[in-house]
Amino acid sequence: MNTLLWIAQGLLAAVFMYSGIMKSSQRREKLMQVGQTGVANLSYPMIRFIGIIEILGAVGILVPWATGILPWLTPFTALGFAVIMMMAAPIHYKRGEYGSVACNIFLLLTALTVMVLRYA
Repeated sequence: MNTLLWIAQGLLAAVFMYSGIMKSSQRREKLMQVGQTGVANLSYPMIRFIGIIEILGAVGILVPWATGILPWLTPFTALGFAVIMMMAAPIHYKRGEYGSVACNIFLLLTALTVMVLRYA
């Protein structure tokens, strides 16, 4: 089970690191082209803020548990990812982006699994 949790944490870290780097460095038009359409109505400071939070989350899902330093941050980070996905799914649903909704739900369930099993 530990191996599966590490794989799930690695997947979450990769997805959110990629998303965070993109939101922190790219223009809105580029983000829209690569499928991050949820940023359409957000200001650049808000897009950058979300990107930085996602990068910090990518670190927080791995490093605390791996080092044993403040390991409670790992399930807390997973909860944060779940909240992000709960907010993203309705936005994509309203836009008719059902593939993105499916991805959001998958990431939500993955994050909740990591949260529950790492907390236990």
